[in-house]
Amino acid sequence: MFDIGFSELLVIAVITLIVMGPERLPETVRTISLWLGRLKQMISSARTELESEVGMGEVRRQLHNEKILRDLENSKADFKNSLRDSTAELDSAAAKIKDAVQSSETDKS
Repeated sequence: MFDIGFSELLVIAVITLIVMGPERLPETVRTISLWLGRLKQMISSARTELESEVGMGEVRRQLHNEKILRDLENSKADFKNSLRDSTAELDSAAAKIKDAVQSSETDKS
């Protein structure tokens, strides 16, 4: 959002030192730090309150459960496909064995 480099911060610090004077500068920095701390605390508090009102924890749990269910459904579909393929291979092998047995019986007769 703001692209402020070290040189810009240095210019701001020098101008502040000139305008405020060395006597009032430490008090001003403490006051600004205090206000920034309070602002961060208010934002954190508002975020926590908003998340609890909206039920973000429940929404996250619900999304996680839905993901697990999707994974289970995908695994189930993969298993069914694998089972179907294996059954087809077994049927094919059984048919070949049956044909071999029948051809050997007809050769003996």
